[in-house]
Amino acid sequence: MSTNTVLRMVRVSLGLNIAVLIPVCTVLILNLTPFVDVWGPATPARGILLSMYVSILILSVGLWMQPNPILVAPLLALQICYKVMTPITVGTLTNPVVISNLVIAIVHGITLWYIVKHHRARAK
Repeated sequence: MSTNTVLRMVRVSLGLNIAVLIPVCTVLILNLTPFVDVWGPATPARGILLSMYVSILILSVGLWMQPNPILVAPLLALQICYKVMTPITVGTLTNPVVISNLVIAIVHGITLWYIVKHHRARAK
């Protein structure tokens, strides 16, 4: 597997984070009414969620500008863990956030697999 393929997948995952999190963070910050049903009303818990999303967005932008698969891997692993847990913690598979989290987890899982496979091949 080539370095270019790994970097391409890293950019796909980081680009997906950026493309999703800019509007999500905007909606949460502005507390737009149609989305209160999705994320709930403004509460300390939602503020914590927003801080996590903003942190992931900032890291994704920084890593997009200077992509390093070894630095991207922990970010993706963390996201995969929490995104896969959302159906359990939310208690449903029908919530739009749960559905999008699972789709993004699949993409990030593929990217992480590429990173690990490439790193192991280079270590030999």
